[in-house]
Amino acid sequence: MKNSGGYFDISRISKESSELEEKLNAPDFWNNKEHAQSTVTRLSEIKTVITPFSKIDKEFIDFQEFYELLKEETDLEQENELIKELKEFNKHLVKLELKSKLSGKFDHCNAIVNVNAGAGGTESCDWAAMLIRMLQRWAEEHQYKADMIDILPGDEAGIKNATFIVKGKNAFGYLKSETGVHRLVRISPFDTNKRRHTSFVSIDVSAEIDDDITIELKEDDLKIDTYRSSGAGGQHVNTTDSAVRITHLPTGLVVASQEERSQHKNKATAMKILKSKIYAKIESEKQAEQSLEYGAKQEIGWGSQIRSYVFCPYQMVKDHRTSIETGNLQAVMDGDIDIFIEGYLQRS
Repeated sequence: MKNSGGYFDISRISKESSELEEKLNAPDFWNNKEHAQSTVTRLSEIKTVITPFSKIDKEFIDFQEFYELLKEETDLEQENELIKELKEFNKHLVKLELKSKLSGKFDHCNAIVNVNAGAGGTESCDWAAMLIRMLQRWAEEHQYKADMIDILPGDEAGIKNATFIVKGKNAFGYLKSETGVHRLVRISPFDTNKRRHTSFVSIDVSAEIDDDITIELKEDDLKIDTYRSSGAGGQHVNTTDSAVRITHLPTGLVVASQEERSQHKNKATAMKILKSKIYAKIESEKQAEQSLEYGAKQEIGWGSQIRSYVFCPYQMVKDHRTSIETGNLQAVMDGDIDIFIEGYLQRS
């Protein structure tokens, strides 16, 4: 079993653990209690991977030694027992391997999910609404909280774009797999001739960065607009300019929040989302190829889809990155997407 480059990238995890331990032992560590607590939490999360890995690594060495002994003398009973134990060992190994995939720098963070309708008009807006429901149902099943931050309804039906935050441990680690273009093929309920349509929706998932990561924003680089909310929140939000939209002029990034009735709170939320997106952009630009954690930005149309959902003439959902597919379309639309998430993590 390899400690890195094989089943696990344990060397990187161990390095981060050592760095956090060093911070923990610094004399001024508790001067910033919020930062200290986040460091302690992160170290605890890493050790949940390192500790079982050390145990399973020892078991693997024991199996190797036992196998060498069996080669010297034939004992069918012991061979069968070894095979049985190896099967159990493999199950634990698969679970641990998946867990190790969630040890990235931001995997433990909340996930900021942005959904944008693409080619397809009203049909695409309806598809966006369906995907938002799918992700929200997935979040519910995993005891995560999904807070809608901004939403723009379609002209006739569905949703043009929406932003929501999925809150909970490893939310980003799991949902980063959904970044990309999602393609729908079905008989459109909006087509009086009942023709088959193909629609596209883009999903972008970024990590909500911790407060101890500093992103400096110049006031001159920001264009801040206020407007009346079009989302939930009662009559009050529709009669005051409580919603906030912020454009970061150097990058062109645009974020908005209309969740709260208070303009001040919406501005604070939008600023946090903007900082997270800018940090994600900075991190991806440091690499020759964009990081798998954030995914490549592609045109919302043909040839760029990561997953296809076929409703007609047959029912199938296929992930084009892993070739994993299922015919249980309704279950997927009800939020059962773990098969695709796990397949993506195993591949990465």
